[in-house]
Amino acid sequence: MIFDYEFMQNAFAASGLVGLVAGVVGYFLVLRRQAFAGHALSHVGFAGATGAALLGWNPLLGMVAVTLLASSWMGLLAEKLEDADVVTAAVLSLSLGLGMLFLHFYNGFASASSSLLFGNVLAVDRATLWLLAAMAVICLGGMAIIARPLIFASLQPEVAQARGVNRRLVSVLFLGLVAICTTQCIQIVGVLLVFTLLVGPAATVQQLTLPVVAGALLSALLAIAEAWAGLVLAFYTDWPTSFWITALSSSAYLAVRFAVRKPRMRQAHVH
Repeated sequence: MIFDYEFMQNAFAASGLVGLVAGVVGYFLVLRRQAFAGHALSHVGFAGATGAALLGWNPLLGMVAVTLLASSWMGLLAEKLEDADVVTAAVLSLSLGLGMLFLHFYNGFASASSSLLFGNVLAVDRATLWLLAAMAVICLGGMAIIARPLIFASLQPEVAQARGVNRRLVSVLFLGLVAICTTQCIQIVGVLLVFTLLVGPAATVQQLTLPVVAGALLSALLAIAEAWAGLVLAFYTDWPTSFWITALSSSAYLAVRFAVRKPRMRQAHVH
């Protein structure tokens, strides 16, 4: 049976935790049109992990530290959401360069770079699982604290600023939570496939007309379902888990997009 193996138990627990957080955080990331920021922070995490390995530190802690630093920079420099892409691109370019530089000086880490790039949820041990659980508590607790001003600043930014909401502070705090969530996602699907869990389920759900809270919860449930289904398929096919999670996430997005648009297309054809 699939749960007879401890590594599968750890994998299901880890992917469930990460799916929960990624679904909630990713929903607001897509709502604020900052998906590019999640992509950039994943590459920042790669630089942090390689740099930490070069210094003999824990790569996961290196990812957390560097992504938090980069997210603060991105939040402080971007005056408005419209400016965020330029700042994000600068952070992305720098992190890619640093990641390659660290790999150049520490060849011993090259063998582990594949796990960072594409993820390896089956290698999650108990210690990493507890660390992921702690990060999940921080992320969800932080989202609960900033939820109201975050929703206000995301849907009506000018009105929120006029009402005294500190948009820059909200942005910094939110991107800090995105940084932690991104680090979690890297453990499951890797740097190159962070969009799979962080953006895929959220983008799928936001095609539906739902209240914000209901949408965030549905996004989390969808992310968990895709992660667990990917694990089951990987176990019985011996294909990479990251592939299955990515395939399921993309399929769900395309299916919902087609289903939502089809009635509109028919209506347009009638008129």
